[in-house]
Amino acid sequence: MIGTDITLLDLLLEPLRYEFMVRALLTTVVAAAVCALLSCWLVLIGWSLMGDAVSHAVLPGVVLAYVVGAPFALGAVVFGLGAVALIGAVRGTGRVKEDAAIGIVFTTLFALGLVLISVTPSQTDLGHIIFGNILGISRADLLQIAVLAALVAVVLVAKRRDLLLYAFDPAHAHAIGLSPRRLAAILLGALALTCVVALQVVGVILVVAMLIIPGATARLLTDRFGRMLVLAPVTAALCAVAGILGSFWLDASSGGLVVLAQGLLFALVLLLGPRGVLTARLLGRGPAASRPDSRRATRGSRGSRSPLPSDAPGPADAAPVRPS
Repeated sequence: MIGTDITLLDLLLEPLRYEFMVRALLTTVVAAAVCALLSCWLVLIGWSLMGDAVSHAVLPGVVLAYVVGAPFALGAVVFGLGAVALIGAVRGTGRVKEDAAIGIVFTTLFALGLVLISVTPSQTDLGHIIFGNILGISRADLLQIAVLAALVAVVLVAKRRDLLLYAFDPAHAHAIGLSPRRLAAILLGALALTCVVALQVVGVILVVAMLIIPGATARLLTDRFGRMLVLAPVTAALCAVAGILGSFWLDASSGGLVVLAQGLLFALVLLLGPRGVLTARLLGRGPAASRPDSRRATRGSRGSRSPLPSDAPGPADAAPVRPS
């Protein structure tokens, strides 16, 4: 009991008496779940930096789509895939490494987006694209986000076996008739659409956190990919609920609290999870014992696979995650 008349149940249900809070909660849960689903592949393949690049690179596409009255998703996909092509072109010169190419392209496109926002005459505050505006979600926005999230989820689930094979061994995928380039394009397209889904929740700046943290948290809890696909969305949805309800009572940034909740959960699992740092010490195990397979982890740390694969087979990185 808190006070004399307010119970814990009242604290949980009070925000739901307001329609805008209900829309915010539903939107955030949907966005967090689909981001978490995609994050499993991003973490497994090693595309964390690519997720950061695409999430920032879609900004000018979203602004231009607003200017011409086109769907946000169209502008985001065009600029997301365009950013990947530019990264490949810069890297293809042989004089710039991939991480530098990614940094150059995504920061330049992000700056372009900021310039477009500053010069675009609008009665709408386009700053919400950068910082999010979850409490201002309308029914039409909720419907759009739900449709895009469902589309991404259906594609990822339907193609999960092919995408998983690509993540583990693109050479084998090529040998059995699959196109690694096409599978990479599917993931990049899903990434661009997912960025649009999460834009109104946390804005461009924090989208990458929702695309990485849930998958990394699930990876600490299991070494089976099938379980990751369940754990990541569930934990992300719980953090979404905690962040939205917390923002109501603390009068703080909704998107910031959602990401903060995810970060705190990751830290908790890292320290006290089944393979946590403190758990290993309490059980008298060394740091190496907390890893599922130190040899596989060593092989997998030799370098992440390029996010721009070709159709030609090549050596695959060993992944410390089992398919099932």
